[in-house]
Amino acid sequence: MRLQARPASFYAPPVPTLDPPASTEKFALDRTFLRSAFQSMLLARILENKLSSLYKAGKIVGGVYLGRGQEAVSAALGTALIQGTDVFGPLIRDQAGRSAFGESLIDCTRTYLGSALGPMRGRDGNVHRGRPLAGMPAMISHLGAQIALISGILFAKRLKGQLEGVVGATCIGDGGTSTGAFHEALNLSGVERLPLVVVVTNNQFAYSTPNDRQFGCGDLVERARGYGFRGWSVDGTDLLACSTVVGEAVRQARHGGGPQMIVAQLLRLAGHGEHDDGFYVPEALRAGHYGQDCIEVAMRQLVANGITSGDEIRLWQEQFAADVQRAVAQAQQEAPPDPYREDWTALSTRFPINQ
Repeated sequence: MRLQARPASFYAPPVPTLDPPASTEKFALDRTFLRSAFQSMLLARILENKLSSLYKAGKIVGGVYLGRGQEAVSAALGTALIQGTDVFGPLIRDQAGRSAFGESLIDCTRTYLGSALGPMRGRDGNVHRGRPLAGMPAMISHLGAQIALISGILFAKRLKGQLEGVVGATCIGDGGTSTGAFHEALNLSGVERLPLVVVVTNNQFAYSTPNDRQFGCGDLVERARGYGFRGWSVDGTDLLACSTVVGEAVRQARHGGGPQMIVAQLLRLAGHGEHDDGFYVPEALRAGHYGQDCIEVAMRQLVANGITSGDEIRLWQEQFAADVQRAVAQAQQEAPPDPYREDWTALSTRFPINQ
């Protein structure tokens, strides 16, 4: 018996119907958006500084990977997405994006400190956490696989007739763009014209391998065209620029413009993980444009544009430091999973309501 293929119209990608482009200048200077994105950046930095201290004190088992230097583009993406509608698949350096998309501090500290009350019930560590029913699936370590996951979620929503107005977004580093999974996922998304936004954070090193030993093109954004994506390049140290580009890319994806690839040029301001001192990064690169701290850049930008003040920023810092300390203290008081009581079944089968 021969199986008959479903008619192409069953899953046909939409025909683009874009509105006139929004004023990116107006979007970039939207006060509410920028304040929210900056607060997520600041909260993520304070939280990760605390996680680094806990790791060095031997309180965290497993690795700690910081987003220091990558907060601007991550927060811009999380802020541009709509909670309860969109799907976000963060990577290891996306704490700012997680915070912007609504992840609670206690979910983070419980996972890092192994609490059985955390979203992964203490059964998986550090960045491998999520709330799938809230639109944030748990991160997959295998680089490139997260893009396939988000693409698959979008394609499934199309088959169910639930894709209208939905955007899926995820992030990957420059090194991850060399994987087969990256190629396969982008190829599918381009063919199907899925409303996918992929942010490539080119932090100049895949662990310790520099760009010129990773890829032969001048800029990774050149790859977008080959997959049928709209390509964008942005200075990842500049919150205003990131807000402009990310906001417009998300808008176009939402309104039928097909998949979007954003390449953010920046420098990782820490080692690959807290176990790595980053000795391989040349001092000239650290002292260059991309070596500047995106949070300090954002502070100057927002104060200069009258969006916040130095006094208000200091109040936010104090508030977030206190919030982080409370979340850490609470998680430290909670018990880890009991191996003699835990039955190790899939979390999705045991806790479908709150996951």
